[in-house]
Amino acid sequence: MLLHNSKIQYKTGVVIIKNTIIKSIFRISLLFTVILTSIWIIIARPVYTPQTLHDVEALVNTAALQQHVIFLTETTVPRNSENPENLALAADYIKQQFEQSTARVNFQTYPDQGREYKNIIAHYGPETDERIVIGAHYDAYANLPGADDNASGVAGLLELGKLLSALSLKNQVTLVAYTLEEPPYFASDKMGSYVHAAMLQQQNVKIKIMIALEMIGYFSDEPGSQVYPIPMLNLFYPDAGNFIAVIDRLQSNKAAAIKAAINTYTDLSAYSINAPDYVPGIALSDHSNYWLFDYPAVMVTDTALYRNQAYHTPQDTHDRLNYKNMAKVIYGIFQYIKTIAS
Repeated sequence: MLLHNSKIQYKTGVVIIKNTIIKSIFRISLLFTVILTSIWIIIARPVYTPQTLHDVEALVNTAALQQHVIFLTETTVPRNSENPENLALAADYIKQQFEQSTARVNFQTYPDQGREYKNIIAHYGPETDERIVIGAHYDAYANLPGADDNASGVAGLLELGKLLSALSLKNQVTLVAYTLEEPPYFASDKMGSYVHAAMLQQQNVKIKIMIALEMIGYFSDEPGSQVYPIPMLNLFYPDAGNFIAVIDRLQSNKAAAIKAAINTYTDLSAYSINAPDYVPGIALSDHSNYWLFDYPAVMVTDTALYRNQAYHTPQDTHDRLNYKNMAKVIYGIFQYIKTIAS
């Protein structure tokens, strides 16, 4: 009898221990799920977006996008700080293209080491105290063609200007093509975007939003074609590089509406990430210079080196880009601007 009771107590103890372990595992799993969900909400800012798809190809000229990229990658190479004559050739082309959609175009010229460099600035809409700024750098790294980096962004900027010219704007929208984004000038006060942002601050100009177009042309449906600077991000974002990303600071919430506009009006998937500046890739473009002056700014990008294996190589050529998706990116941004400025 005593032995029988001992067996019962033993089995009861085992059951209690098992139940305790199961409950502990469940609580840990629940806690882990809550933590992951919280991180996802904080950085990805998910929103439900009903679609109202528009015929983007009928509204944005994909052939013109390709023409701009071909000109910049074949006629103005190398377009870097050591070849100011080619940068000037690119600047003249950009200015001429802007002049097809607005008469208010000018160079912002500044010197460095005995050479002259130019931003190209185009204005749309009335003069207002608060502006919207969209920019893209037109220089390229070293002696490379730089189709995705960043002829794609400039091409998008030029076609965006044509769309804006048809709007009745209540806010001034400024499009800027920047020089000297690439090394050895990156993160210096000689970057074209730094020079422009500093000028705006000196003039006490208010900025509603600044959008940097940084590599918007390369897409891939191949599984595993998209990687991330932090492995954990694989849990929240696709592993195929067939989407556009909107990058924002952790304390901001500007990216969500731009993402929503792209997802609403096009069939291209857009994702956003809000993260600290020190996360690799978050600050790697012209938008970071506006952050230095406390202006709200985001980057729209195909994620550059985290997707495009031709980044900063001779293979970054115009034939690798997806001009239909580029058009969708620009059209989504156009719809966003239409909402906040017209």
